[in-house]
Amino acid sequence: MTYQPVSEALVPESCDLLIEARHVVPIAPRGAVLEHHAVAVRDGVILAVLPIAEARARFEAKETVSRPEGALIPGLVNAHVHNPMTLMRGVADDLPLKQWLQEHIWPIEGAIMGPDYVADGIALAIAEMLRGGTTCCNENYFFPDVQAATYRRHGFRARVGLPVIDFPTAWAKSDDEYFDRAGEVHDQWRHDALIATAFAPHAPYTVSDDNFERIRMLADQLDVPVHLHTHETAQEVQQSQEKHGQRPIARLDRLGLINDRLIAVHMTQLTDAEIALCAARGVSVVHCPESNLKLASGFCPVAKLLKAGVNVAIGTDGCASNNDLDMFGETRTAALLAKAVADDAAAFDAASALHAATLGSAKAMGFDHLVGSIEPGKQADLACVDLSALETQPLHHVLSQLVYATGRHQVSDVWIAGRAKLRDRILVDMDLDGILANARQWQARIGAVKVG
Repeated sequence: MTYQPVSEALVPESCDLLIEARHVVPIAPRGAVLEHHAVAVRDGVILAVLPIAEARARFEAKETVSRPEGALIPGLVNAHVHNPMTLMRGVADDLPLKQWLQEHIWPIEGAIMGPDYVADGIALAIAEMLRGGTTCCNENYFFPDVQAATYRRHGFRARVGLPVIDFPTAWAKSDDEYFDRAGEVHDQWRHDALIATAFAPHAPYTVSDDNFERIRMLADQLDVPVHLHTHETAQEVQQSQEKHGQRPIARLDRLGLINDRLIAVHMTQLTDAEIALCAARGVSVVHCPESNLKLASGFCPVAKLLKAGVNVAIGTDGCASNNDLDMFGETRTAALLAKAVADDAAAFDAASALHAATLGSAKAMGFDHLVGSIEPGKQADLACVDLSALETQPLHHVLSQLVYATGRHQVSDVWIAGRAKLRDRILVDMDLDGILANARQWQARIGAVKVG
């Protein structure tokens, strides 16, 4: 008797996780929706995206998750946050930016800033972000060493800002100390799989020319982005013209910072020439519509930026000025506001808005080779959205429903690097009771601070 060798094509390929969904929204190509598809994951990386029947034949999975009414999307990427400030949610609402910052936020921070505040605020923020389908954020705050350790401990992907500001804080007392400590944190995390760094000078009105030049040199040497609030308000632009004889972007260009490393946040006050310059230099713009609306800061000209070829990302800003980390809500607001600002109902359509909240944000952060789309070779940072709820029925167009109708409460599952972080709406490996208890004790401590 002779035996025929078993064809290799008939031997199932092993994988750690197979996620089957009614809809898979890969983001690349833009606007695509794949029906009855599955995503295979091994060692935290996406192996394949293929029809469910083919996936079942090709792969032998250690775990299979089936979501017959779900839309599988890349994890949302929040491109601008101050997550320790989640503990200041609602402390100083309904105030203009300068008064809000100088009379309330800075005095509170001066009284309570420290490693415990940063760690507890970020833990609360991570829990909120995961329950809303966000798997990655671009952090901008003090104590980046504590930030990085907290994000890593919870298995959350982040780019952590290395703060620079022209006055002493609990983190650093002098220019040299800001830069020395920045270098130490960068060196500690430079090879981590989940955590990366960026320089995070606060804003043009709080950072000197000398420090900006130092940042530009070091950012080039260390190959990291520069994460900066700029052109946030008309007052900021006016003050720059009075002090420096230039608008902030012109000043930053003189200092060598208008380039493809720059993550420019807010950008509500822009001329056509400034938009063209940003497009030519590869600047990414992070749009934070709800914070800008709440502080009456102005309107980012998203449609003009996109038409010029500028990469647009979406961020929530911090909970002290938003007051949530809801990227579904932020993306909806961004899409609707862009139409009103452009006087064009076709501006910033659903596909473009979802792209900005995923791959656009990842590109701004320098993470687009890792996350932001569902493609083989990328990290399995994924979120599943249950579209069977009455709020998203009937389902005519998946992308429209995700942007214009879906609430974050419909996120059923979240994975980061293939590891479950939210399962059936339940957080995995997070002590929710402890997080809430910490939030309440910070409520008492912050409430005792005298401000105003």
